[in-house]
Amino acid sequence: MPLWIKDPIACLAENAARGIVIDGDKIVELVPRGKDPDIVANAFDASQHVVLPGLINTHHHMYQSLTRAHPSAINKELFPWLMALFPLWSKLTAESHRLATRLALTELLMSGCTTATDHHYLYTRQCENAVDIQVQEAQALGMRMMICRGSMDLSQKDGAMPPDSVVQDLDTILTDSERVIQRYHQRGEGATIQIALAPCTPFTASKELMMATADLAARHDCRLHTHIAETRDETDYCLSRLGCRPVDYLEETGWMSSRVWLAHGIFFNDEEVARLGGHGLAICHCPTSNMMLASGHCRTRELEHAGVSVGLGVDGSSSNDSSNLM
Repeated sequence: MPLWIKDPIACLAENAARGIVIDGDKIVELVPRGKDPDIVANAFDASQHVVLPGLINTHHHMYQSLTRAHPSAINKELFPWLMALFPLWSKLTAESHRLATRLALTELLMSGCTTATDHHYLYTRQCENAVDIQVQEAQALGMRMMICRGSMDLSQKDGAMPPDSVVQDLDTILTDSERVIQRYHQRGEGATIQIALAPCTPFTASKELMMATADLAARHDCRLHTHIAETRDETDYCLSRLGCRPVDYLEETGWMSSRVWLAHGIFFNDEEVARLGGHGLAICHCPTSNMMLASGHCRTRELEHAGVSVGLGVDGSSSNDSSNLM
């Protein structure tokens, strides 16, 4: 029997002052002021409730729930923060990743979030099937998820930050990326699990990985995600090591595409804001994390004006202390 969520204090949908009717997992009718549903339905008294759309979290690192408020990482900017936490994260196991994911998804649900992204890029030998674990946890809780098969192929042996034990080689990354796309990526109306491909950052993912990942995403028609322009240190790294600014690097590697959404996006100049809008990219704004790491603030108004879609993200709990999207 359909269910009428009846007479809420407020319903944030047009022409739905008396609530909505749901049938299974779909809204089938909006009930305007002064009307009853056309559909025969059981009623739930919502007079003490506000009906909101399900919130959407567009960037997270759920495994970081394990190092929330860790004393080694407090009052640090991004690069020293990463250096403090990588040795702890290198101990990640399959079971701890499962529990961290379950905790993060539960916190998100409790704050009104029904669709979540997770960007998991850390692959230890004890946790090589990270995507499979997250699919299982999302399905058990009834969450819709965009699970990012993240990746890093640059480590301390290459002069980068991550320990050698948490990165993978290019062939391993691409092979597993194709596996999880073919196994889990759903398409069309009603999709509840989708896979995106997500090299971590310009300073932990090689140019070859960025380009190969873009090619793979185009071949399988899935989305792309990465961190970009989060700190001045990152911009300085790109200029000194890659010979260009972060947005130019996206252009060089085939990432200026409407299938791309970017995390943070703080340090764009005016010309870059316009370019991103012209190519139809999207940005995830992570305000709490950006404040805790003293990174800066995203130019959300200018980006939206340029045609960039802007979403919100909690980012990892190690730079937020919670997974509460509200």
